[in-house]
Amino acid sequence: MTIREFTTTLASALQPTYPHREAEAIATLVVEHLLQIDSLQRMMDAQEPVPAEALAALPPLQARLLRQEPVQYVLQEAFFEEMTLEVSPATLIPRPETEELVRAIRMERQGQAGLQVLDVGTGSGCLALALARLLPKSQVLAVDISEEALAVARRNGARYAPAVSFEQVDILQAMPATIPPASLDILVSNPPYVRESERTQMRENVLAWEPATALFVPDEDPLLFYRRLCEVGRELLRPGGGLYLEINEALGEETAALVQEYGFSDVRVLADMFDKPRVVRGTRE
Repeated sequence: MTIREFTTTLASALQPTYPHREAEAIATLVVEHLLQIDSLQRMMDAQEPVPAEALAALPPLQARLLRQEPVQYVLQEAFFEEMTLEVSPATLIPRPETEELVRAIRMERQGQAGLQVLDVGTGSGCLALALARLLPKSQVLAVDISEEALAVARRNGARYAPAVSFEQVDILQAMPATIPPASLDILVSNPPYVRESERTQMRENVLAWEPATALFVPDEDPLLFYRRLCEVGRELLRPGGGLYLEINEALGEETAALVQEYGFSDVRVLADMFDKPRVVRGTRE
């Protein structure tokens, strides 16, 4: 079987479960993972035979995909800001929309060195590691409530940004122990923001596999984490420090208004690649 046949056969097998284009995209990810090649190599070597060990490794992966387990969990990796990160069901799968947070900080802070950065709810560590690579000689602390997620983040950190520190913190109940007041330059977070009533709009492979505690907030208090992050920002950010938050696209104005109520200036809602509200940023006065 050639690499092209291997890819198309897997895509066809997945199509009862996934839409055509998604099945093709998943198949290419799996084939490139099994063969340890990139997209260019896959196309250039399309007529090359598939090694026997790759053929033997496919059936259990295909069975998991047909149960709608996300391909990132099946392969234990996801791509974010030119990094291939380990992920597990203890962490959210990093998404392209979250790169908008890095992009916003890049626009304002690129070239600055020696900054103090806090990433709240780090999950796989994607934001903390991307910012550590973007901002040289900065001190980056990543916190999360889940020790299982932190174990994944630490392994990613060892690979991409060994200087990043990690700490287990329930941000709703406590502050990071190692950050003095008014010392932070950047506070960034992709907190839980999906309202419970929005579950019906989400795909089953997200609901069944990704950690609910990292996704959902009660309908009666959907800005729960944003209120707390504003409190943390007021205490830990130095004057001129920046607050950067990923948001629920349906609550952009409400989130921006909350940030303003806590005394932040230059509050703006930034759109993502799909022109949907995705980031609120503010400056500590």
